[in-house]
Amino acid sequence: MSRLFHTLVAALVVMVTAMAARAAEPVSIPVLVPITGFLALEGTAQRNGAVLALDTPPAGVSVTYEVSDTATSPEVAVTALRRALDRFDPVAIAAPIFGTQMLAMAPIANRAGVPLITVSGTAKITELGHDVVFRFFPTDAVVKVAQARYAVRELGVKRPAILYQTTAYGQSGHGHLVRTLAELGIAPVLEEAIDPGIKDLLPALERARAAGADGLLLQLHSGPTALAVRQAHGLGLGLPIVAGSAMHQPSTAALLDPAALKGVCAETASAPIADARPAVKAFAVAFEARFGTKPDAFALGQYDGVRMVLAAVAGGARTAGAVRDWLAANRYEGLAMSYVSDGTGNMAHDAIIVCYDGNSRVPRIVKRYDAVDGIR
Repeated sequence: MSRLFHTLVAALVVMVTAMAARAAEPVSIPVLVPITGFLALEGTAQRNGAVLALDTPPAGVSVTYEVSDTATSPEVAVTALRRALDRFDPVAIAAPIFGTQMLAMAPIANRAGVPLITVSGTAKITELGHDVVFRFFPTDAVVKVAQARYAVRELGVKRPAILYQTTAYGQSGHGHLVRTLAELGIAPVLEEAIDPGIKDLLPALERARAAGADGLLLQLHSGPTALAVRQAHGLGLGLPIVAGSAMHQPSTAALLDPAALKGVCAETASAPIADARPAVKAFAVAFEARFGTKPDAFALGQYDGVRMVLAAVAGGARTAGAVRDWLAANRYEGLAMSYVSDGTGNMAHDAIIVCYDGNSRVPRIVKRYDAVDGIR
């Protein structure tokens, strides 16, 4: 009996030691984001948010990561994903903001069972049945509702013109804008698709004026958004502009004179530089000290998403499957908002509207839309 007891104790010690050693092993969370090309501003913010989270893991968690530039090509993103899966055995991946890349990567990640943590707004990426996609930025079904409601109900826009990008992001946002406007009894007087490479938007702006538009709704990436705002100001268009989330970025506002921003508003998930909550202010200070730039909602959303993954690891989820299940089943109190899955991987359900006064590049939060999709 004594010998059996000592044998069981020894086996238990070995098992506990092995479990402790496994818990101490670092987990891998690669960062695959676009940091060159027309999404460089958004992708760099996303990368920095992920890196800040990975560099400050919770106590007892060790993590390794490698950053790969996915540029703006689906093929480059897929190659980076396959490489990460082969080399690192990741428990999760910080995945691109670019919806076109996410649509290409999701089936591969789904087969591998590895969660993709993204801030892409393209609605379709969580509508295809892949249970590994977790979006920490409100889907277009949330932020476009806020954008359209603010334009119509708060600004009184009745004849909007919509300029949207030809990318998956632009098409997704355009569809949700038109749908929400119809629910509000409003029909756009102009809907124009803009290629990201176009360098002159004056013809499109002139067409908006000729159509009798009384407001301009933008669903463009950062560079084209800044171009549209600058040229609308130079043209003296004089219309209220409610832009997509690219406009709220400090890096987008930095491309414009403050005077050009007068009358410009934007939808977004959060606005770290305009948020007075102490925890968000502390994040903004740490972010600027680390990267020399101010954070935006993409950075904060990606930070919160990676922090939720790290919370899963700290809670004992040491494999990709375990992390996926933890993300799907738990609520996480992030800095931007509270995150919980709607069953398809949409984790963020709130939106805000920010507006510029023409004197500063720092906007004010003027309206909050909570639980837009009914998820609390």
